[in-house]
Amino acid sequence: MHTVAVLALDRVIPFDLSTPIEVFSRSRLPDGRPGYQVRVCAEREEIDAGAFAVRAPWGLAGLDGADTIIVPGVAEPTAPLSPAVRDALRAAAADGTRIASVCVGTFPLAATGLLDGLRATTHWRAAALLAATYPAVDVDPDVLYVDNGQFLTSAGAAAGLDLCLHMIRRDYGSAVAADAARLSVMPLEREGGQAQFIVHDHVPTPQGSEWETLLAWLRENLARDLTLADIAERAGTSTRTLIRRFRDQTGTTPLQWLHRARVRQAQHLLETTAHSVERIGHQVGFASPTTFRDRFKRTTGVSPQTYRRTFA
Repeated sequence: MHTVAVLALDRVIPFDLSTPIEVFSRSRLPDGRPGYQVRVCAEREEIDAGAFAVRAPWGLAGLDGADTIIVPGVAEPTAPLSPAVRDALRAAAADGTRIASVCVGTFPLAATGLLDGLRATTHWRAAALLAATYPAVDVDPDVLYVDNGQFLTSAGAAAGLDLCLHMIRRDYGSAVAADAARLSVMPLEREGGQAQFIVHDHVPTPQGSEWETLLAWLRENLARDLTLADIAERAGTSTRTLIRRFRDQTGTTPLQWLHRARVRQAQHLLETTAHSVERIGHQVGFASPTTFRDRFKRTTGVSPQTYRRTFA
């Protein structure tokens, strides 16, 4: 039987901790036998889990001999990793143990150095912090999970379910994974990646600056067929100067900012109205339904129809 050790670190996030415990514990093989034995391991007998405390029946020695180790997220992801936990994870990796993280559990896993040079993901809100804290890790903020073979990482908490189902499919095949997915009331494969859940906030501009007025004007005129020359004329400057100063202030170009704002408005309309996709594309300023669909999918990772089914 495959043994899964779930590592409860101090300030563990309860949802991240319980997800692998429930998914693997309930998984059954075609003959009805359990597919996994699950251990909850911790450095100390009692672990702070925020609203309650967790008493783990296994110490770090429980990681020895496990086929898979899961590292759930913690409330303070950049908190130092204890030498004992770091050494235990490195020793397990040296023995060939598969190690996976849930949500911001990527941070303590990255602190071991085991993700250096590898592609990894985490919750989209923490992706920039992960990249800054561990520059040797290739952070991909747009996917639900990343499978590097021995080391796997997942995005936000619900993506931990996607990752667990993926590992079950690797271990026992699609039929067993599909049964586990039904028990979790989850699709075995979710369409799109993490990008569809990201709220793209625009870089704030200083109050009273020329850019505050210009960006407000752009938001009010999303439906217009605006060119770079139109925006430069409104700003009272040349197109070259506009591009340079706009990028310095917002980190992007005027047209890229405009496209992003249009997609964000389209997301809002898809969530809150019954308007057709074609009408929404026209409302937010795209010249054709095809252009709208292409730009929307490039930004969010899914089609407008799929986004509406998910979030309406």
